[in-house]
Amino acid sequence: MDNIYNNGTYLENNPSWHVEDSPWKAANILKMIRNNNIDPNLVCEIGCGAGEILIHLSKRLGQHVIFHGYEISKQAYDLCVQTNNDRVTYFLKDMLSSQDRDYYDLILIIDLIEHIKDYYGFIENIKSKGKYKIFHIPLDISARAIMHLATINRVRTSVGHIHYFIKDTALASLRDSGYNIIDYFYTYKPIQLKHTSIKSYLAKFPKKLLYMLNDDFFVRLLGGASLMVLAE
Repeated sequence: MDNIYNNGTYLENNPSWHVEDSPWKAANILKMIRNNNIDPNLVCEIGCGAGEILIHLSKRLGQHVIFHGYEISKQAYDLCVQTNNDRVTYFLKDMLSSQDRDYYDLILIIDLIEHIKDYYGFIENIKSKGKYKIFHIPLDISARAIMHLATINRVRTSVGHIHYFIKDTALASLRDSGYNIIDYFYTYKPIQLKHTSIKSYLAKFPKKLLYMLNDDFFVRLLGGASLMVLAE
């Protein structure tokens, strides 16, 4: 499974490397940072993909903040390295196996652990590399997904998910690895993004209403959400 990120399979299935989702993800990261009054100086993203999340954050956070992106896929690195600047630097290497001694104020792990075979070992090893960590974890398990297993099969074959979470197991994995959970919230793109027309708003209104009434029930029933978690 690891080879799909270097042998062309992942790039073929995801030519943009999900850059279109980067503004939305960056906005939710900023929400978590500001909700908890975090003022980092040195920020790292592990598995930064095409690097667009860090570019968006660099435009929204203060000029004093420096960003490092680590990526092990040469194909993703070739995309992100084109945006290197004096505040955002990318590295083609595994941050955990490198000799870098940087200690980060904030480490971003965005849509990553579901791809990693030994994700427990990974999250335990990064704990000592920085003060705060923000995880973004897709919640692939829902009643709807269980009834329509093609959904789970699709995220395995198209985007390489090999672990599948609900909110409770995602949080339990972090706690079991020694993390203190500071804050968390759901992210759900169809509701959070602005509607482009009245028709699209009306079409999504029932889902939005159910989500607002009971987000836990909505996510367990219909799925499609992810979990943004701040931990230390």
